[in-house]
Amino acid sequence: MRDLGLHFRQLHAEDGAPIDVQRWCSKEHKEVPYEEITHAYEADDGRQIIVSDLELQAIEPRRTRTIDIEQFVDLAEVDPIYFEHPYFLVPASEDDGSARAYRLLTEVMGQTERAALGRFVMRAKEYLAIVREREGALTLTTMLFADEVRDPKGIDRATQKAHKPARKQLDAAVAVIEELSCEWEPEKHKDRYRARLKRVVDRKRKGETIKAPPAVEAPTPPEDLMAALERTLADIKDGGSGRWSDRREAEKAR
Repeated sequence: MRDLGLHFRQLHAEDGAPIDVQRWCSKEHKEVPYEEITHAYEADDGRQIIVSDLELQAIEPRRTRTIDIEQFVDLAEVDPIYFEHPYFLVPASEDDGSARAYRLLTEVMGQTERAALGRFVMRAKEYLAIVREREGALTLTTMLFADEVRDPKGIDRATQKAHKPARKQLDAAVAVIEELSCEWEPEKHKDRYRARLKRVVDRKRKGETIKAPPAVEAPTPPEDLMAALERTLADIKDGGSGRWSDRREAEKAR
């Protein structure tokens, strides 16, 4: 994963000086040196449970440069909701043995369409991860643990109490989805906010003044769902006239 975002520093608006973050004691009203800072966990009853740096160091996972593989799974059976951050893996060294082992694992995982589940330590934290083959290379994706994923049963299911949609509504919604369906091409999807932000920075670098665009009212939900579906389908079929076309033009103008 590459971080392509534009990063900003906080400055004092009056004189342009960088803003420093200080560790401040709210009781003594003074700055606290780093070595005098400890950690506390707030219990359910409000008590502060102090945990020292030594106690935290005692339970830190052992740092290694290896990934402990626990099992192999069918990649198609792994729900993407568990995926977090992807990385490329490379051999630990440039010797011939490491390269052969890397190539063997890449080939066998590509042929079997299996992925390896394992654990590794990065920055004093143990991660669950999945290793898989991608275009002749190995990738590692950190994963959420099962108890970190919310159970959908806890979500408000008030919408399920609504009337069952009519067959005509279902057919119209399916038609919209079919008209908008296409092959997955990730390069077609750009970060439009980042592009707009970069244009602002480039214009500011040239000394231009940026004016805020006029406020746009948020769209209101349609009262007649069937009419909205039919209108959307008609807009798609005629090439995107009406509000769809207006929205695209608005994006281009920004």
